[in-house]
Amino acid sequence: MSKDQHALVHKGDMKGHGGWVTAIATGQDVVISASRDKSLIVWKIERDDVAGSYGVPHKRFVGHNHFVQDVNLTVGKDTHAVSASWDGSVRLWDLSNGSSKRFVGHSGDVLSVVFSPDNRRVISGARDKTIKLWNILGQCKKTFPKLHRDWVSAVRCTPAGNGKDSQVVSASWDHTIKVWSPLDSNKMSVIHTLGEHTGYLNTISLSPDGSLCASGGKDGVVMLWDINEGNNLTSHNGGDVVNALAFSPVHYWICIAMPSKIVIWDLVAKQVLDEIVLAEQPKGKMATPIQCVSVAWSADGSVLYAGYTDNTIRVYEVESKSA
Repeated sequence: MSKDQHALVHKGDMKGHGGWVTAIATGQDVVISASRDKSLIVWKIERDDVAGSYGVPHKRFVGHNHFVQDVNLTVGKDTHAVSASWDGSVRLWDLSNGSSKRFVGHSGDVLSVVFSPDNRRVISGARDKTIKLWNILGQCKKTFPKLHRDWVSAVRCTPAGNGKDSQVVSASWDHTIKVWSPLDSNKMSVIHTLGEHTGYLNTISLSPDGSLCASGGKDGVVMLWDINEGNNLTSHNGGDVVNALAFSPVHYWICIAMPSKIVIWDLVAKQVLDEIVLAEQPKGKMATPIQCVSVAWSADGSVLYAGYTDNTIRVYEVESKSA
């Protein structure tokens, strides 16, 4: 790392959802969010420092009839998105006109969804304990049952290239992460089971090159794994449930969202780089604390978008100053 010190500074909010902001995905020119209000919003980044606003809703996509739990964008393109919902379906959205195609086949709430690196397939995980592989026409090409013993809470894909096939990484409430390979074969099999967590898993995040996986959940410990070797490299105990994780695209940092705070963990120094704690929380015996439940970095790593249970996306910019 350089001798620069970094801090994340709150620069404004993005308001428009009527429920928890459950997931955020960013592309080169797109920020899209999913919510418990059953909709997705494509945002227009438009700063208004006087009003404290960082962006406004540009397009709202509706079609799901229950909470939308996850959203992801086409890899390397900002043309389509996929969403996962508690209504048991996946939807493929055309961002240009808002039209969607419904993928039906899971028998439980769909908790996570992602595009394959070539954008020709979609992988989903659900409360029915299965992982499904779809083509973009919405046809289920393969179901992987009974590989996890509990809800599949997260699925992600490593990038392909340099002679390597893409791998699928999945996390579950059965306390394990599984690494699947290769994606380009109908004979996908588990090559690693990573099982050192002591509680259910909510989230995983992959490093930009796909070599590392960060995982977190109920036990409050973020573990960093070597995907190729299946080894636990290091861990950070945040002392609270881990709701969401996001690798920085440009720094060796992991953003950790917990109920009480957001932590930026420096993987090189193995120390906390910064913490974000909301200054104002609801007061009163019946008040429910506001939690961060989703995080995503901008493509250039200069901005962090954080989704909260008060229906707001708070936006933080990375600022550096020489030590």
